[in-house]
Amino acid sequence: MYKFALIGYPLSHSMSAVIHNAALKDLGLDGNYEILETKPEDLIDKIKYLKNNDYNGFNITIPHKVPMIMFLDKYDSNVNIAGSVNTVKIDEQIGLSGYNTDIYGFKTAIPEQDRLALRGEKVAVLGLGGACRGAVVALSEMGVKKINFYVRNILNAQNALQTIRENFKDIDFEVYQMSSMNDLSDVKMLVNTTPVGMLNHSADLMPITENKLSSLDKSAIVYDIIYNPIKTKLILNARKLGYKTVTGVDMFIYQAQKAFEIWTNITPKFEVMKLALYDELL
Repeated sequence: MYKFALIGYPLSHSMSAVIHNAALKDLGLDGNYEILETKPEDLIDKIKYLKNNDYNGFNITIPHKVPMIMFLDKYDSNVNIAGSVNTVKIDEQIGLSGYNTDIYGFKTAIPEQDRLALRGEKVAVLGLGGACRGAVVALSEMGVKKINFYVRNILNAQNALQTIRENFKDIDFEVYQMSSMNDLSDVKMLVNTTPVGMLNHSADLMPITENKLSSLDKSAIVYDIIYNPIKTKLILNARKLGYKTVTGVDMFIYQAQKAFEIWTNITPKFEVMKLALYDELL
């Protein structure tokens, strides 16, 4: 029997169990995916629990994507480059193997023609936490030349910024206070990696004002990695203003599909997982 889980805090918004359990059922596999809410002070105990109770693997989300690396026995190049992990495979011989499937999910969710159009362009990213790391790797693979980060506290972001600059020398990075954001007319994509707009967190809010959003070039793309709700206030307002959008739904499904494949060596159907999510949220 397969045993999987998600650890993070808070997790009341998570649909990971819904889509993974749908995949297990569709493939006729005996197994279960659980939601295990884990506060930062309980992380070590939860890892021990997962290792000692025959779990095959688990996902990691906010706020554990960066600190989890310290507990891995090995990890892939994506974890090394991104500095964050979202998928762990448990093996008796190897121990804990870490992967970052957010990179694959973020990139694959963007239509191919839009990926190509981002080469040599400038992107604005809201937030500089663990959730943004996969996005930065994916954007670098697409050939983006400049990324401006907008954060609540510049001092707290300096260490993360230094690490990113060391790993991506071909990209020009700058960090600004969120409140100082003004004209975004030279930005080809705006990416929200903050939890602002998430269900049970701040679903009635946007991470930026509508005035600042409307300063984007009309050909720009607005990408919100939040998937619950399916259409965040940011996405709804971007569409109202005529911008092309990418929701967090496809990224969420693609990263989960890749994680499932890592754990089982079987690729679940994207459509099955997405339909299960829509059945739950709509």
